[in-house]
Amino acid sequence: MSKDNFPDKMALFGCGNMAGAMLRGWLAADIDPARFSVVKPTPANLPSGVSHYTNAQDAGGPFKMLMLGVKPQILPDVADDVRGLLAPDATMISILAGPELEYLQSLFPETHIIRVMPNLAVEIGQSPLGIWAGDISAADRQNIDAMLKPLGTPEWLESEDQMDALTALAGSGPAFVYRFIDALAAGGTATGLPEGQAQRLAVQMVVGAAQLASMSDDFPAELARRVAAKGGMTAEGLDVLDENGALGSLVKNTLRATRDRGAELARLAKGETTS
Repeated sequence: MSKDNFPDKMALFGCGNMAGAMLRGWLAADIDPARFSVVKPTPANLPSGVSHYTNAQDAGGPFKMLMLGVKPQILPDVADDVRGLLAPDATMISILAGPELEYLQSLFPETHIIRVMPNLAVEIGQSPLGIWAGDISAADRQNIDAMLKPLGTPEWLESEDQMDALTALAGSGPAFVYRFIDALAAGGTATGLPEGQAQRLAVQMVVGAAQLASMSDDFPAELARRVAAKGGMTAEGLDVLDENGALGSLVKNTLRATRDRGAELARLAKGETTS
């Protein structure tokens, strides 16, 4: 990405785990840290050279580009501070899980709002980035793509209704993969390997399998079939995972629960109660 395509000044309102990972991803792409002004309670874990402000009123501005990264539940409480940072006709990137474009637009009516859902792999430029922006020009879409590509692969959605499902799969998904890696390592230990070695083997196995899947023209189901020779060890293990559709049902239920929490967060952000 050309540095000329990146905003000269960008505010980050809130900078927790996800926004912090995005910030480090941009810095790894050689974006000058002096371009970033971060508003958060403490400077903890901020990279060197990034400007920090405890209060929005001290952050200067106005900013033509702002990334919103607070907990959805506190959005109504901080909306006035955020509005005070925005230039007329500014662009806002919201990485909040839950609050929809219509609600965000009601809080920030003169702002171009783009919803983006990354995962923590933005820090190494390997995250899928789900994007929804409603009506947007081709030129603006290209600019957003250029801005996000150092962080991973932009994926534009066909409708905003898909955002919670994408968040469940691609945003929350790494946590589920980490749990599976941990379970694989624990299984390796239970079947005779030293704990540390089982952890290393599980991680490296998943790295290699994921890289192969990303490079292959075949779906993962076909790759699994190739590994599992009929009557062999792998086939025996797959029979356990596949029995009564156990693994598939578990994952579907996990993603549904995660997706549905997104709708709850949207209601909480509006001050509504959840049933």
